[in-house]
Amino acid sequence: MARGHQKIQSQQKAQEKQAKMKKQQGHGLSDQMKAAQKALVFSCAVCKSQMPDPKTYKQHFENKHPKNELPAELKDI
Repeated sequence: MARGHQKIQSQQKAQEKQAKMKKQQGHGLSDQMKAAQKALVFSCAVCKSQMPDPKTYKQHFENKHPKNELPAELKDI
């Protein structure tokens, strides 16, 4: 068991390690997933899959749902 000066050093080292871990925690997978989810703005009317932009949405709709009529928001693109 550490005593005196060694105890203080180990406490400081542990605090630095925790601060470093807390700083890195902000760049985790959950933050990336939240940002990616925000980027998916368009949702398919038929299958409810999400797309980032109208061009991709139109391509998806033409390829996956060729028998269905294009939604109004995709007709002018």
